[in-house]
Amino acid sequence: MFIAIAAFYGVREHFNHLYPYWPYLILLICPLMHFLGHGHGGHAHGDQAETNKDTNGK
Repeated sequence: MFIAIAAFYGVREHFNHLYPYWPYLILLICPLMHFLGHGHGGHAHGDQAETNKDTNGK
């Protein structure tokens, strides 16, 4: 909670310095979320062969 409060006041005090860079920061966040957001159990390629076997009746 202390970090959240400190971040709020830090951004509030330095908003005029950060404001011109917001578009660049948002564009930087997009690839970071893409690379870091796929590692937590999103894709299950190993189960796909079993699913195909069951639906084809083999």
